Amino acid sequence: MEILKGTQGSFPKVLLLTASILALWLPQGSWATLHIQKIPERPQKDQDLLLSVLGVPNTFQDFTWYLGEDTDGGTRLFTYIPELQRPQRDGSAMGQRDIVGFQNGSLLLRRAQPSDSGTYQVAVTVNPAWTMRAKTEVQVAEINKQPSTAHLPLNAWMVAAAIIGPLAFGFFLIGSIAYLLVTRGWRGRSPRYRVPVPPPSLSALSLLPCPLSPMTRLC
Repeated sequence: MEILKGTQGSFPKVLLLTASILALWLPQGSWATLHIQKIPERPQKDQDLLLSVLGVPNTFQDFTWYLGEDTDGGTRLFTYIPELQRPQRDGSAMGQRDIVGFQNGSLLLRRAQPSDSGTYQVAVTVNPAWTMRAKTEVQVAEINKQPSTAHLPLNAWMVAAAIIGPLAFGFFLIGSIAYLLVTRGWRGRSPRYRVPVPPPSLSALSLLPCPLSPMTRLC
């Protein structure tokens, strides 16, 4: 009985040790994941773009952002080391970009341009043996200054037709009336449109009274 009791006392200790080992090992490769949220989701030219990183542990050594499919010195935007007085160290891929890193692993790109489009990757170094990674695709669109007529909503076409239709009919009616008035006045003044008066006939002249003159012999 004493041997059985000793076995029962040591068995929970083994389970506790196993559970402790699993608790230290599992987060490195299973449920510990990062997620990048784009704000806004579809950025346009000259807009500020925030790449917010979700799932960063409370303590980590540093994190590095890359622009491109590879994660090397040529694609490194910057490295952020929280312990330093100036934590952000820019890389060769930064160029003329205005990018600010935050202690929670996020990235702010000011006045994004279409040339900033591409694959953004972040690598969070928790310890020398554990690095968490995430990536996202960014597409910065040009600003459409003049909307195309093909994308106008149907209500806009209806409003335009309701406004232009009566105006066009009114102009047509006024023009028709003005044309008729001008044409009538022009015809009344032009000698081409006067009604010709026929000369008097001889029979009509015979009916006229003869003047009382001794020299008149026609009567």
